[in-house]
Amino acid sequence: MTIPRTDQSHQIQENHVTTGATVWLTGLPSAGKTTIAYELAGRLRAEGHLVEVLDGDEIREFISAGLGFSREDRHTNVQRIGFLAELLARNGVKTLVPVIAPYADSREAVRKRHQESGTAYIEVHVATPVEVCSERDVKGLYAKQAAGELSGLTGVDDPYEEPETPDLRIESQHQTVQESAAALHALLTERGLA
Repeated sequence: MTIPRTDQSHQIQENHVTTGATVWLTGLPSAGKTTIAYELAGRLRAEGHLVEVLDGDEIREFISAGLGFSREDRHTNVQRIGFLAELLARNGVKTLVPVIAPYADSREAVRKRHQESGTAYIEVHVATPVEVCSERDVKGLYAKQAAGELSGLTGVDDPYEEPETPDLRIESQHQTVQESAAALHALLTERGLA
């Protein structure tokens, strides 16, 4: 008697859309990057996509522990995240990366890594003005900086090099989180990635 074998890998292929891509959301602290990423992640998962959100705070805790906030350490952190994102995306995962990545050369190195492997890469600039970000101040960073308890805050007393030609620019102060995520979803759809 032959017992039928359940091929789990085949089932996974049937139930999930397996075209991977990295979506890097760059912008100032409290711009709305992570909130938009999680909103989009929920929508993509509901459509059957494999999705991971590489949260910058979690990466710093688990993969980049020990790194500071010097230009060199920030570059190293972004390259580590870029490597992990490309690895996941290359293996069919929509990888959403809400990470400041303040320096253009660091972001360009990540884009180049994706291009070299033929992995889809989308750069999104969450272009919320610093005044709005400081009002939101989700983690209290702007208040600490203003009180002299913190230095090196991106966009205030440390540089943030805005992307000149991102694939999408979102002005989160003018639309809801759902509208921002929908604009990004529309771009993914247009590129055959959603």
